[in-house]
Amino acid sequence: MGFFRKQEEQMVIRLLVWRYKKANLQLPDASRLSEMATTLVDEAHRIARKRGKKVWSILKELVDDLKT
Repeated sequence: MGFFRKQEEQMVIRLLVWRYKKANLQLPDASRLSEMATTLVDEAHRIARKRGKKVWSILKELVDDLKT
């Protein structure tokens, strides 16, 4: 895994933690958060290739749309 990919996943984990705390929801364990971050980053890259948008803006949209 590349440096930038790791950085993207770490940032998504921070966004997920913030989102869960803001919604007063119990945080999943660290392995589940990491799994969710990997999935979201993969999805963002797939969308970026398809639509030509920036990955970071897509990641923010995906985290905001995440309900649980």
